[in-house]
Amino acid sequence: MARSSRNRQVVPESREMLKQMKYEIAAEFGLPVGYASGSNGADTEFGSELGVIGGGSSSRRPGWGHLTSRENGSVGGEITKRLVRNAEQSLFGKL
Repeated sequence: MARSSRNRQVVPESREMLKQMKYEIAAEFGLPVGYASGSNGADTEFGSELGVIGGGSSSRRPGWGHLTSRENGSVGGEITKRLVRNAEQSLFGKL
């Protein structure tokens, strides 16, 4: 099976919301990530917490590749947890 078909989003419009959530959670966890170069839409609210944004010089480069699998997985797990909680709240009212 081709990779692109496995990673296809059901609601493509959700891409930006999920991306923003990923960076917000990384900031909450204190993970040193930044937006990929060429992205001028960095969220300035979390700019200082995200580490290098754009082309600054730092020993840690922006992005996700330098993080451990555990760190990356913790962000993905938290995204899943929040999405499930939001879905439950919308289906069953405020819990």
